[in-house]
Amino acid sequence: MNLAIHPSVGVARLGNSQQQFCLSPVTIGGLPFEADSQGNRLGPIEQFKDPAGQIRRQGQPFSIFDSDGTELTLSSANVAAITWTVHLANKKAAWYQYSELQGNLLYGEQNSYAARGTPWRNPDLTGDVARRPLIVDPGPRTVSGAGQHIAFDKQNIPNGYPASFPPEQVKYGTAVTTLGDLYTDDEGRLIVLGGYGHAGGDEPLTSYGGSNTWHDDIADGPVYCKVQFNDGSPEVNLQAWVIVGSPDFAPEIVNISTLSDTMFDVGIRHFQLDAEMYANGGYNASFQANFQRDILPIIQRIGRYQWVANVQSMSAFSSNVFDFSDNSEANRANRENYFNYFRQPDDKSNPSPDQPQQQLFVEGASGTLPGMPLNSGSNSVSNQTVEKFLALDETQYFLLSQWAKGQFSSGNDTPAYQVNAMDQASVGNCVGLPMCPGIEVTWSLQNANLYSAPYVINDQAGPNAYNSSGLSPSRDECEGGGCQPGDLTKRMACPWQADFFQCTIQTVNFSDPAVNKVDGIPKPPTYYAYWWPPQSPWDVLTGELTAEGQAVSHLPAGQQMNYARGINNFVQMVEHWSALAFIRDANAGDSGFPYFTETERNNELFAFKEVPVSQISGNPQDEETTIPVFYIEENTEAIRSKGLRAQKMVDFLEKRAFKAIKVAKGGLGMPRSGTRARR
Repeated sequence: MNLAIHPSVGVARLGNSQQQFCLSPVTIGGLPFEADSQGNRLGPIEQFKDPAGQIRRQGQPFSIFDSDGTELTLSSANVAAITWTVHLANKKAAWYQYSELQGNLLYGEQNSYAARGTPWRNPDLTGDVARRPLIVDPGPRTVSGAGQHIAFDKQNIPNGYPASFPPEQVKYGTAVTTLGDLYTDDEGRLIVLGGYGHAGGDEPLTSYGGSNTWHDDIADGPVYCKVQFNDGSPEVNLQAWVIVGSPDFAPEIVNISTLSDTMFDVGIRHFQLDAEMYANGGYNASFQANFQRDILPIIQRIGRYQWVANVQSMSAFSSNVFDFSDNSEANRANRENYFNYFRQPDDKSNPSPDQPQQQLFVEGASGTLPGMPLNSGSNSVSNQTVEKFLALDETQYFLLSQWAKGQFSSGNDTPAYQVNAMDQASVGNCVGLPMCPGIEVTWSLQNANLYSAPYVINDQAGPNAYNSSGLSPSRDECEGGGCQPGDLTKRMACPWQADFFQCTIQTVNFSDPAVNKVDGIPKPPTYYAYWWPPQSPWDVLTGELTAEGQAVSHLPAGQQMNYARGINNFVQMVEHWSALAFIRDANAGDSGFPYFTETERNNELFAFKEVPVSQISGNPQDEETTIPVFYIEENTEAIRSKGLRAQKMVDFLEKRAFKAIKVAKGGLGMPRSGTRARR
């Protein structure tokens, strides 16, 4: 028997519903699943939120499979026991302040944190002993058998483990008291649930990257499994990893470069995942790509961005202007013209700023067009290690180049790569590129030192390894030696809600390859680009189809609006992130004609006014034109009057332990994008 846990890297997601949760999708671009109270999977998800308008946590199931695809459960004939151990942690408060690509060792030692002088979060505490308590580390949790449950809270700390939690009382926000829960279903499968989206601290917010004393409940860590057998066979010990990320508000819309693509690229170039494609330090120029497997997903993802972002020039690249699947020589000019609009990935070993990803426009056969994909790169923000615009990862780019040359087959009979579909699906619903920092994880996942095999995180120590020492607040796993709990998410923004307020659009300079900003402002001229709209939507269609729904939303159906309208500052996003809508395909299925609209937005929370332009211009003649303004309704009785769900929503808001957040006297400065305009 050759057993393994799948997915090898699972993804759970935060939610603030106290009563209900769902289960992660099993396909890339798939919907989550309904689950009962113990985590047994039911049918496709019906509602992402509970009756009070709060988002349901998304649990990640883990299962054991033999190499032939047979699943082992407690019902399997020879299985005596299955024991799971998971160690979640959050290292954000103990790590360096987030600083775009600073610290990324793929750019060389000159880009290390030390060489760049990157500051620590909470810098007043110095040395590992003093900084270790900054880690949210409840220690490992173990469950065995069917129908079991245990929480990552103070009540379940293993004997002798040096656990650390933030203060239970905070001046601002909501204290972090748990990182989630473990369940086992009726067959002994594991379900990992994350926390409730809490974030809080004792000092006013000072920055997007991470404010002193603040913590949140994002987390990650290893998943261990011990399988024991009835016939006396030696027990088997297995390992996987889990990431607890923020909600996926548009789960059916997939990023052009996913985290699965990132892991696949690392596997190809560093772990001999496919020696026919890549060997001896280079790609094989005669490798045969496959259209359905390698190319069509890129084209389809490009087309779906139109539902969450206004990128008309990019939408043109999904239109069938020629037969994309035709590998004939007669069609080669069409394919090569298409491919020529895609930027080549930058060479990270080359310190020169004159690289492809600093160029916006591409000269086509008869004109000029923004290069593909039209997204921000991984650093369009600061002037160190600049990467202005997005490119596909190296393996995606190679496969597309093979397609352009005609080195590809078309049909569904080409074997899949030697990667388990469950492993691809879990991380395939996460952001792969750009990474600034990203949404679920960041650029560290491009570093081969984080892996022991394709799609397998290199675990530093093993279960119960930190019982005497606790976790390190300062070691950099990118230098090698494996990962500890909390290492995959420690580079992300703190609090996590920053990614949904700050990381939406970016105005990017396109004239100077070496400079993004001057005095904190994007250097003119600039171009309007997006970050990761499938995870943090920007331009969406309204979807209320009833008179009652439209009365509360103040909008007709089918109008394109700003996704986060009504949440007008970072503090409000920390408090009211669960009011955001989920973007869902109202025409899902095999029709090929998607129709994505908002659903389950907490419209009751928001007030609305039409403001005459004359109030701004002072010109009475401008009174006949109005600007729609959405804002949070502070009068809870006014919210209650909007219906039963609104009443339940207010009840929830009044019961939680949230404390009004203050911002430091100097403010948070300009957004990363350089503009406060939220169109």
